[in-house]
Amino acid sequence: MSKRQDHEPGKENLRKQLAKPAKRRGEVGKRLPMDYQPDKKGPIGELLAPVAGFGVTFSSMFRPTVTEQYPFEKVPTQPRYHGRHQLNRYADGLEKCIGCELCAWACPADAILVEGANNSPDAQYSPGERYGRVYQINYLRCIFCGYCIEACPTRALTMGNDYELTGPTREGMIYEKQDLLAPLMPGMLAPPHPMVEGADDDTYYRGEVTGPTEGQVEWVRKNRPEDESLQTARPVEGASA
Repeated sequence: MSKRQDHEPGKENLRKQLAKPAKRRGEVGKRLPMDYQPDKKGPIGELLAPVAGFGVTFSSMFRPTVTEQYPFEKVPTQPRYHGRHQLNRYADGLEKCIGCELCAWACPADAILVEGANNSPDAQYSPGERYGRVYQINYLRCIFCGYCIEACPTRALTMGNDYELTGPTREGMIYEKQDLLAPLMPGMLAPPHPMVEGADDDTYYRGEVTGPTEGQVEWVRKNRPEDESLQTARPVEGASA
């Protein structure tokens, strides 16, 4: 039995091919130095070069000065300005917040605290099964990024144009639910009260509820006869427009 030959023709050729890049490694690795040269200027450019940096300053010296006299003159903000938050209602007065806590999860500054609770036949605050029992926003942490309103599935949370949020105490900068909840508009009925007869969650989400019904008004009149919203509530027929 013959001995194994280490220098076979095929292996020798492969060894030569692998050795070629190593020999040329020094040549491939060489890089010529970059040659940075300033742009060539003409005679006028050379003459004005020392004062070219003051061009913006000289052009601004003769423009009229515009100073906003805040707080005596308040300039309106842009329509999409992110200001103070608001918890909205449906047309019959029920709250849009369902206590899902998605806004709190989306907040990068951990400025929102939400605690949900279950609705009951005697205490129906929002359509569906749950509502936001506790809702807090710490404006000492809020960065007004708007992630919370993008995460809200029911458009319960929106941001207005109010930017004057200063206060004398740190505790006062933590807004509670009663500070954020939108006021009752004329015609609405203060919750809690049952949903519109024959309506479900989707009916409310699609905006088909146009106001309280006579059945809702009668329920509030029976359970809370002293409710002030009974004086301004305007019942509508049915749940759809």
